[in-house]
Amino acid sequence: MTHEELLHLAAPQYDEVPVLVLDSAIDYATKKHAGQKRKSGEPYITHPLAVAGILVEWGMDIDTVIAGVLHDTVEDTDATLDELESLFGRDIAFLVDGVTKVSQARAGMRSLDSYLPHTKDNLAKLMIAVGEDIRVIIIKLADRLHNMRTLQYMPRDKQKKIARETIEVFAPLADRLNMGRVRVQLEELSFRFLMPKDFQRTKSLMDSRLKKSQRKLAKVRRDVTARLQSEGLRFDMDGRVKSVYSLFKKLDRVGNIDKIYDLIALRIIVDDLATGYLVLGVLHEMYQPFYERIKDYVANPKPNGYQSLHTTVQTPTGQIVEFQIRTQDMHEYAERGLAASFHYNEQKMSDAYRQGRIAALPTDLAWIRDLQETAARAREGKSFDSEKFRMKLFEDRIFVYSPKGDIYDLPRGAFPLDYAYRIHSDIAAHASGFKVNGVMKPFTYELQHGDVVEVLTSKSAKPKPAWRDMVITPHAKTKLRMQLSRSGGVLGHLTGLTDGVSSLFRR
Repeated sequence: MTHEELLHLAAPQYDEVPVLVLDSAIDYATKKHAGQKRKSGEPYITHPLAVAGILVEWGMDIDTVIAGVLHDTVEDTDATLDELESLFGRDIAFLVDGVTKVSQARAGMRSLDSYLPHTKDNLAKLMIAVGEDIRVIIIKLADRLHNMRTLQYMPRDKQKKIARETIEVFAPLADRLNMGRVRVQLEELSFRFLMPKDFQRTKSLMDSRLKKSQRKLAKVRRDVTARLQSEGLRFDMDGRVKSVYSLFKKLDRVGNIDKIYDLIALRIIVDDLATGYLVLGVLHEMYQPFYERIKDYVANPKPNGYQSLHTTVQTPTGQIVEFQIRTQDMHEYAERGLAASFHYNEQKMSDAYRQGRIAALPTDLAWIRDLQETAARAREGKSFDSEKFRMKLFEDRIFVYSPKGDIYDLPRGAFPLDYAYRIHSDIAAHASGFKVNGVMKPFTYELQHGDVVEVLTSKSAKPKPAWRDMVITPHAKTKLRMQLSRSGGVLGHLTGLTDGVSSLFRR
């Protein structure tokens, strides 16, 4: 992204005067970052320009785009907030300050294995940044997305650390904001660097299957188009291919790609919800539906606000096809989430905005208002519930501790072996037992948030086939599968069975 390319991208989206301010901000940032280089050898300014370009593509307001251009100036150059405020206004300086606070909060973490600040001071900084204006986090997501797109220039150890933080913190955060397209991009890029062999294997499997499926799907698409047109319904139709990472996770659960029916889905965009239900009825007249796979996310939206009608049908030739039906507004929100929900130019005129509060939040994002209230308490020096903050952002994650106090985050429902493999696969391979909060627990114990987990090891202990039912994370499953294959195939399997029988008698 160059100076001219960013202006060309922004010009059709915003009024002339704000674009002139953007032009000035680009000049300012270019001068401030002069002489700085990225790991790729490119001038550093290419990064903030790319971040701003991403924000334009997401449909953010012009102040957010300008803040994207300036987001690293205070942290990495001699620029000051007072200078930014005098040149570009209080709102833009406020956003840059918020982004800087988030960066400082992350720098205050003991390591990239610790995904939450260890002190209330750092947590307060992060909460204030989020609570006062959610656009700060959207800028950080754009920043992270571009850094992931250029991660190949970093050393291998840094690649893995950054990719792991991305897939376990930033991707879930994008999902929490219902920014589905961003979540998928972050997951896909992280997966490529974290597990390159699994990525290539899954992608090859997907590519070979897509070649077979797309020809058959083209006929279904033609038939559905003709039928809906004959009914006088207005619609647009396109296809959605499952992401490589999503396919990898699903294969991990079902084991066989033949059991995955949503590798490709046909998406039908309609003008209004009534038409959407009519389309659903037509599809069920044309094809045999799988009733257990009909999902009305309009009547019952997902926790992040996602709305759509889903149905899976079988054609007369035996082909199984998933359809997603939604209005244009639902589609925009599913793709861009919070970025599609806010109209900051209008909100700036409201008293709520001038008081530092975002008005008219969608109901499903009311948790942001909770964060705003908590941030207000932190600013006033009052106590706040850090656990509530963690739960709001990471509802589907748990955080457990090593005996030394290091924090590890895992999906809810994880077992002690998931934790052991997260530390190191060799430690997990020799796990003989687990102490949780000082008490011995079985391998089948479901970890809880806040648990202190100690792995007990023995030289004679080794991976067993039965462990397959005692791990849920893709990383642990992959490492266990590799260890079992190295242990000698049938011999390793028989040894596992023998150990299992012996343990029954010992009990």
